[in-house]
Amino acid sequence: STTLLLSWVASSYLLTSAAFLLPLGRLADIIGRKKVFIWGLGLFSITSLLCALARSMPVLIAVRSLQGAAGSAVFGTSMAILSSVFPPQERGKVLGINIGTVYVGLSLGPSLGGIMTYHLGWESIFLFTSAISAVAFGLAVTRLKGEWSDAKSEPYDFAGAVLYIFGLTAFLYGISSIAASILARYFLLIGIIALASFVLVELHSKHPLLNLRLFKNITFAFSNLAALINYSATFAVGFILSLYLQVVRGYDAQAAGMIMLIQPAIQAILSPYAGALSDRVDSRIL
Repeated sequence: STTLLLSWVASSYLLTSAAFLLPLGRLADIIGRKKVFIWGLGLFSITSLLCALARSMPVLIAVRSLQGAAGSAVFGTSMAILSSVFPPQERGKVLGINIGTVYVGLSLGPSLGGIMTYHLGWESIFLFTSAISAVAFGLAVTRLKGEWSDAKSEPYDFAGAVLYIFGLTAFLYGISSIAASILARYFLLIGIIALASFVLVELHSKHPLLNLRLFKNITFAFSNLAALINYSATFAVGFILSLYLQVVRGYDAQAAGMIMLIQPAIQAILSPYAGALSDRVDSRIL
């Protein structure tokens, strides 16, 4: 159905973003975060342009998958670069500003995207994104000085990377499509087996892709669990609300975007202050 295909335009991006985030983040630790960040920006700009040129839904979904991989190269390194550049006493403020800009983007996305779709067509969104990414690419090449590779001498865990990418992709596809396809059940099972194999490989690796022993730290483990629950709920509500406003209530894309603007706008306003406050107050209290 159209709704299912529309969901995969978003889900394909998120799926590959999740699958490549950890492998590319680890690769950046070895070959350099700046290199991976810049390559990610360049590929993101190109794939955004290709999305605008796509003339069928399967092609758009395929290119969105590539765009997700490129995005993971950017998001997996940007926070690490900020943490490397700024001293610990300013880190909370800087990361708060960074998160604030993310939510500014999320605030502008529904409203600006709705207006552009209404007046210029959906292709304009990807053309706009491609142009912004190209500008960011140019600024990163010319203005970002230095390189950061804390694990330069360590080997890359290719076995772990393959198991992680394949396992997470199969698992996420299986769990998201299990109601619509019998085949998805097999993907879900294969994904679980691959992820279990990934855990075994990582526990016995000298230089793992992911040091699973980090999860023995209760604060680290539950912080990640909280983030998982938060983003799962936030994206699910946003996607369903977008369809509800347009399909059920009959609003056009512009009006629906303005309604969806409210939540991320509040988050964009408060995030920098929360980040700065975390430098002075125990972050657990916040």
